[in-house]
Amino acid sequence: MKLVFAGTPEVAVPALDALIAAGRHEVAAVVTRPDAVAGRGRKLVASPVAQRAEEAGIEVLKPGRPREPEFLERLREIAPDCCPVVAYGALLPRVALDVPRHGWVNLHFSLLPAWRGAAPVQHAVMAGDEMTGAATFLIEEGLDSGPVYGVVTEAVRPKDTSGDLLGRLAVSGAGLLVATMDGIEDGSLVAREQPADGVTLAPKLTVENAEVDWSAPALRVDRLVRGCTPAPGAWTLVGGERLKLGPVTPAPERTDLAPGELAVAKNAVHVGTGSHAVLLGEVQAQGKKRMPAADWARGVQPPVGTVLGR
Repeated sequence: MKLVFAGTPEVAVPALDALIAAGRHEVAAVVTRPDAVAGRGRKLVASPVAQRAEEAGIEVLKPGRPREPEFLERLREIAPDCCPVVAYGALLPRVALDVPRHGWVNLHFSLLPAWRGAAPVQHAVMAGDEMTGAATFLIEEGLDSGPVYGVVTEAVRPKDTSGDLLGRLAVSGAGLLVATMDGIEDGSLVAREQPADGVTLAPKLTVENAEVDWSAPALRVDRLVRGCTPAPGAWTLVGGERLKLGPVTPAPERTDLAPGELAVAKNAVHVGTGSHAVLLGEVQAQGKKRMPAADWARGVQPPVGTVLGR
């Protein structure tokens, strides 16, 4: 088939690479979000998918909105048979969905109908799911509600951050997307409607969502921090200033600390929660680099009785 691939961030690159490497289908063009300002120099930078496509000599389309007449005209000129999608980041209008004869097929990082939305992996980690995966489905105008072509499963490991899990799903999902394109082309795959039961939503996480509530049990604090790593990044307040937090380690042997209460030892920093303490890993104070919590504590020397979250 002739394909137009739509995707933007780094997590979409393995799927584009897999489609190119498989060689069975022609990736005629790539659709991605416009260049964005990034880095200390605040320069316009092309998306990771755009950079990879340009390296491969593939035409890159960067519409501000995918309903722009110029984009739709070019899409019709290319006349793709199917448009595989991975984390494109813009809502596709019906007029664009109708162009390819096999539609737009999205690789979504959950076992649909669970975790429909922008942040399925983060929500799976935060909810304590033991199993998740990826699914390919035909895009409709609803939110991740279209019929499913195929799935792959992936166990959520006890120390997984959302970044760890998404990295594995990007690779296994890439294989699923290639297999889905093959199955659509040879007629061996039929999309099946999602069940009505089991729908959960995974809206995009904001910085506000990533603030740690130290009155919550240690298990929930652990899941929140891992789910928000690397983005949007878990944080708390100390002395009125924001402190970013890397993954923590539950410390059930420490039950003597009040929620948010800090206990600094030579090589360890514990914080109380609603159940038992957690051991801080890496932290990052405002304007500083990430560092082990013990190094941070040696530098700032927080007073005895310091409570995080204030």
